[in-house]
Amino acid sequence: MKEIIRAAIVIGRRDLTAIIFSKAFILFLLGPLFPVIVAVAAGSLGGQIAKDADKPMVGVLMQADEAAKLVSVRNELSEQLGDGWYPELKAIGAPDSAGAKSPREYLTDKKNNLVAVVSGTLEKPVITATKTEADRNDDEIANLISYAVNGQSTQMPKPQIEIVVKSASGAKKGQQVTGQLAQVIMYFLTVLLTGMVLSNLVEEKSNKIIEILAASIPIESVFIGKLFAMLIMSLIGLTIWIGTGLGIFSLVVAEIPAGAIPAPAVGWPIFLILGIIYFTMTYLMLGALFLGIGAMAATVREVQTLSMPVTMVQLIIFFFAAYTVTQLDKPIEKIAAIFPFSSPFAMIARSAQVPTLWHHGVAVIGQIFFTILLLRIGVILFKRNVMKSGSGGKVKDEGGKRKLFGLIPVGR
Repeated sequence: MKEIIRAAIVIGRRDLTAIIFSKAFILFLLGPLFPVIVAVAAGSLGGQIAKDADKPMVGVLMQADEAAKLVSVRNELSEQLGDGWYPELKAIGAPDSAGAKSPREYLTDKKNNLVAVVSGTLEKPVITATKTEADRNDDEIANLISYAVNGQSTQMPKPQIEIVVKSASGAKKGQQVTGQLAQVIMYFLTVLLTGMVLSNLVEEKSNKIIEILAASIPIESVFIGKLFAMLIMSLIGLTIWIGTGLGIFSLVVAEIPAGAIPAPAVGWPIFLILGIIYFTMTYLMLGALFLGIGAMAATVREVQTLSMPVTMVQLIIFFFAAYTVTQLDKPIEKIAAIFPFSSPFAMIARSAQVPTLWHHGVAVIGQIFFTILLLRIGVILFKRNVMKSGSGGKVKDEGGKRKLFGLIPVGR
């Protein structure tokens, strides 16, 4: 065991030094900048499109006094409830005026951009619109007409407001939000960082370096050393990203309002420590799995072929864990907490809602044993299918039969 650990440290130090002191590490540190730029650009573009888009409105084809009354009621209510509560109304003329059109003609006129036309009288209104727009706006229009006909006051009563620091319902929902936010951050970090492990052994295999390493040190040391080298590199990158992000945030935001981010049940210090632990365990488990899968790939093209299903599996696991955030103490949440790959996501969300700590100790121990199991399985498969002499790394066996995935004979 000492020999394995000593050799793993040597391999890890070699890989870590080679990565950190390379130019590629600078590009790695700039990696999160590109999604941020895309997100900001997309948000600005979407906001500009929404701002420039014409607001659809409802035309009012009634006598001038009734049309003015209906439009006035809508404007008064919108000042109190918000402009998006009721459809915008526009008086388009009286039905008996010169040049008046029918409601259908107004709707087909693209200049007006009308989604519906209210005609008739306030006592007997008629809404002309497509079925979709009628279903969307009929209740709101009927409500406005009711105010206009009955002469109800549009002034809303102003209740006295008493502010409390927090409520039981608000605290619960806030903790769920904190747990979901932690899950999302963990997921994007693991997707961003663990994918690199897939191609970690391809270069050594193509240059025959792996044969030299396997002849001099246990292959377990190669796997462990490479896995922890990638983990340390990821943690270094995270430290730089978080420090940079906090620095920019402190310059932009002078002070965070109290309660802006709901406090987790275990408290912020323990929650952050658990977040680091669970990210580490997620990285080690997925990294061990990807290292074993990637070690079976002979070329970069095979690694690229594997990357898509691997990402989809990660996404499914994340969705499964995210669903359980609101299912606390139910069977589905317990399954997510026990299943190794979803356990870190489920447990970090649980720590935001439940103050009990011993659950996390049990979960972390289970995740450690599962990581060791994955590493062991990966090493066994690597020795059996890659390191063996003869046809081990070939797509044909001695009889000339082709092998699916390099493992299953399927014919000549």
